[in-house]
Amino acid sequence: MKKLPLMLMAALVAITSLEAAEKKAREKKGLPGNISPVPQFTFADTLEEQEKQLADNPLLERFKKSRAKLLQDPHHPIYHFTSPEHNLNDPNGLSFWNGKWHMFYQGYPPEYPRQHWGHAISEDLVHWRDLPYAIYPGPERACFSGTVYVEEDRAIAMYHGTEVGTMVATSSDPLLLNWDKVTGQAVIPYPKEGEPELEFNIFDPCIWKKGDWYYALTAGPKGGTQFRSMYLHRSKDLAKWEHLHEFLENDRYGLQGDDGACPYFWPIGDKHIMLHFSHMSGGKYMLGNYDTERDKFVVDGGGDFNFGSSIPCGLHAPSAYPDGKGGVVTIFNVNEGIPKNGWNRMMSLPRTLTLRKEGFFNQLNIEPAGDVESLRGEHVQVGSMDLPANEEVVLPTVKGNAMEIIAEIAPQKDQTIELNILRSSGGEEVTRIKCFRDRGYRILGGKYAVPAVVSLDASRSTTAGNVKIRTPETAQVELGKNEPLKLRIFIDRSIVEVFINERQCLTARVYPKRGDSVGVSLRAIGKKAKLKKLDAWQMKSIYE
Repeated sequence: MKKLPLMLMAALVAITSLEAAEKKAREKKGLPGNISPVPQFTFADTLEEQEKQLADNPLLERFKKSRAKLLQDPHHPIYHFTSPEHNLNDPNGLSFWNGKWHMFYQGYPPEYPRQHWGHAISEDLVHWRDLPYAIYPGPERACFSGTVYVEEDRAIAMYHGTEVGTMVATSSDPLLLNWDKVTGQAVIPYPKEGEPELEFNIFDPCIWKKGDWYYALTAGPKGGTQFRSMYLHRSKDLAKWEHLHEFLENDRYGLQGDDGACPYFWPIGDKHIMLHFSHMSGGKYMLGNYDTERDKFVVDGGGDFNFGSSIPCGLHAPSAYPDGKGGVVTIFNVNEGIPKNGWNRMMSLPRTLTLRKEGFFNQLNIEPAGDVESLRGEHVQVGSMDLPANEEVVLPTVKGNAMEIIAEIAPQKDQTIELNILRSSGGEEVTRIKCFRDRGYRILGGKYAVPAVVSLDASRSTTAGNVKIRTPETAQVELGKNEPLKLRIFIDRSIVEVFINERQCLTARVYPKRGDSVGVSLRAIGKKAKLKKLDAWQMKSIYE
C-alpha cells in the first residue's frame, strides 16, 4: 500500500484528534450528533431583564478574560473588532434592529471550534459590545455565512448549514439573543441519497422580501467552467422554497475562477448592489438594476474591494446593510499573515458606500462609517511645507502604531509621492503608500481623465521571517485636474486602511517586528511637491 505524504498524514491525524475531542466534549454533556457543548442560554423577553441576565453571564465573563489576554499581543488591534476568544471568520448578517447595529460573525469556541454565529452590538458602528453566541450548530455541522433581513417585528437569519443545506432562524427579542430555527431542519436541503441532483448550488445565502414573497439566493458556481452564479428561490412562509432561475443577467464584471460567495443584495441610490466574495480574487461588487417583473438582476457595472487574492493579509468576505440614507454600510474580515496565536483575523472598519454619478473606475464613494472620530486622542498637526525632490522628510512629531492620519498633497501633473508609516528609525521597516498621478488606464475617446494609481506596499513592512507579506494593493483612483490628493489612513498595530479621496480604499495586514517602527515620513520623487497639511491623532481602544 502506498504511503501517504507526511503533511497529509499530519493533517488527517489533526482532524481525527479534533473530531475525537469534539465527540468527547459532547458525550461529557450528554449531547448527541452535532449539538454544540458550548454553554447556551435562554434569555427573557424584555430589555431590562436581559440586561440583568447578561450582567453575570458566565460566557461573557469568559470573553472578558480572554480579551484581556489577547490584547497583550503587540499585533492585536485596539480599535478594530476581533472575536473575544479564539479564531474569527466571515462577518454575517450586519443589520439594524431596535436602535442598535448588530454584527454576527463566524466564531470558533475553543472547546468546539466549529463555526457558531458570534454576536456583537453597537450604537455607533465603532464601539462594539460582546454578546453570547447567537446561533449554534445542530442539525448542521457548522454555521457558515448568511444574511439577516429585518422586519417590523422580527429578524430573519438565513445561512449555510454545512452538510444539511440552507437554514433559517428568527428572533424578535430586544437584543436578538434567542433564535429559533424554522422547521428545525434545512429549508433548502441537500438531496438525500437516491434523490436526483439539484439544478442549483447550495452555499452562502442572501434573503430579502418583495411583496408577499421572501426571496433567497444560493450562491456559487455549479459544475463546468467556474464563473460566479446566483440561484434565485422564493417562499411565502420561510419553510417551503421553490427554485426559480439564475438571478444574474449581463454579468461581465467578474473573472473566470470567481465564485459568488457571501452575497448581499441591497438598493443603493437608484440602483442595486450585490456585494460578494470570490475565493479566488477577494471582495467584489456588482451594480445594476433589479428587474422586479422578471426577478432578474441586470448587471451594468462592478469592481473590487481588494486587489489580489484575499490571502494572505487581505480583505475577505463582506457583510452589508442599508444605512437608511440611500447608501450601504459594509464591513469585511481581514486575513492574517502569521501563524495563529490564540486569535487570527479581525474586522475592517465599517465603510459607507454610496453611488457616484460620474466616473469610470470609481463607481462608488467609500468612506469610513460610524463615529470613528470619537476614538481620537492626542492631536498633532503639520502645516504647509515644501517637499524637496528625492529627499525623505521625516516628521518627528508624528509617531505611533495606533493612529489616524489625514494628509493633503497639492495637485501636480505627473506627480509621484510617497507617504511612509510604521517606519523604523533607520528605515529597516516601513509600510509605503505611493501615489502615481496620471499613471492609470486610458479610456479611448477622452471622456475620462487618466486616473491616478495608488499603492499600499507592505513589502518592507517587517524584518520578521515568519510573515507572509502581501503583494502591493494597487488601485485606480479618479482625481480632478486641480483636485488635491487626500489620504485618510488608519493604523492599528497590524492593519492599515487607506481611504483615498473618499473614492477608494486599500487594506493590508502588516507585522512590524521592531519596537521603533512608529515613524512617519514623506518623499516627493522626481520633482518637488507640496504638503498642504497633515493631521494625526493617537487612537483610543474600544476595549477599555
